[in-house]
Amino acid sequence: MARIQIITIITSLLFLLYISRLIIKGKLREEYAIVWCVCTVVLVIFSFWRSGLEVMSKLFGVYEAPNLVFTACIFAILIYLLHLSVVASKLHKQNKQMAQDIALLKEKVYNTKKD
Repeated sequence: MARIQIITIITSLLFLLYISRLIIKGKLREEYAIVWCVCTVVLVIFSFWRSGLEVMSKLFGVYEAPNLVFTACIFAILIYLLHLSVVASKLHKQNKQMAQDIALLKEKVYNTKKD
């Protein structure tokens, strides 16, 4: 086994432990951790199976294996950014609704104190 394989495997496993620690402490939600865990497991698989990247690139018709890695990463980042945009939009809508509800409640409390 080559030195880079060992380094990659150890780094990936440490990253999985760090993700687990963040979940346990409540700093990372499980729905986001799944993406990180899947990406890390893929890295571990290709660390053990060195020719796997060549096999996958031939399967998808990509001439150079590193191009497949970059294309897959860009695609994954775009999907993740779209997901985060949807979540941010939803939170913005909920925040606006909550602010309006609080304003109505303050108005109601203010009017009851006057009477």
